[in-house]
Amino acid sequence: MPFPVSAGAAQYSGNFIPEIWAAKLIENFYDATVLAAISNTDYEGEIKSMGDKVNIRTSPEMTIRPYTKGMTLTVERPDKPKVELNIDQGEYFAAVEDDVDKVQSDINLMDTWSKDASEKMKIRIDQSVLTGMLPDIAAINLGAAAGRISQNINLGATGAPLQVTKTNILDLIVDAGTVLDEANCPESGRFMVIPSWVAGLIKKSDLKDASLSGDGASILRNGRLGMIDRFTLYTSHNVNVVTDGANRAFSCVAGTKMGLTFASQMTEMESIRAESTFGNIIRGLQVYGYKVVKPEALARLYIRQ
Repeated sequence: MPFPVSAGAAQYSGNFIPEIWAAKLIENFYDATVLAAISNTDYEGEIKSMGDKVNIRTSPEMTIRPYTKGMTLTVERPDKPKVELNIDQGEYFAAVEDDVDKVQSDINLMDTWSKDASEKMKIRIDQSVLTGMLPDIAAINLGAAAGRISQNINLGATGAPLQVTKTNILDLIVDAGTVLDEANCPESGRFMVIPSWVAGLIKKSDLKDASLSGDGASILRNGRLGMIDRFTLYTSHNVNVVTDGANRAFSCVAGTKMGLTFASQMTEMESIRAESTFGNIIRGLQVYGYKVVKPEALARLYIRQ
């Protein structure tokens, strides 16, 4: 018989406190997080609390001028303002473990909850950054007339997201690569974040032929998307999704780590005694901030199913 519980309080008997249940909980499946793979933490520094600021020094750009013998040289004083990375966002969790549950449970509830909270924290932050960074992507690297030089590459625009099929998905990835090429974005370390349904289309595309991807086995067999046109592909459920007219539009971010900087710190992680009941409270606070420091090193593919 389970221990009596007050109205409104959680009853863990049959879930965490075993009656006939097995001793092992079913593992939670968490959304894949990609932020660590697509951003740099070069300026993380010392973060103690929300409101801190990291000053990022940026390299000034030199002007190249034509020269003729005997001319008077134009001398400049190269300068570029610093970029401020504000640590102004935070996420927290808090839960109480009743003393009775702690004694009767055959697993460490606190440990289980804290692990779950840390994974959910990563997901929340991924969602925040993958959406918040979009307005700062260089204008030449998105829209229906993308490309610093060509200005005619269609990566999808508000009101007209590109419809993606297994036939054209590879062409769109190549187009995104061309846009970054024209922006002089380094070829090494490029990434692209895509939703799972796009990954499915890639597996149905011509890349199912192993010889086209250069792999020893078809992606239908090994399940690895790997690299396409210099992009390492990351599948995520956290990409920005909006309703655009009659469509659901997805923003697939591409680029290199030099485009986005990120700083984060778990500033508080503590267990304290509850005052209003017999139990312990576990709570944690993570503060973070992000900044697009090189807009030209990022691009957006705006698509729909």
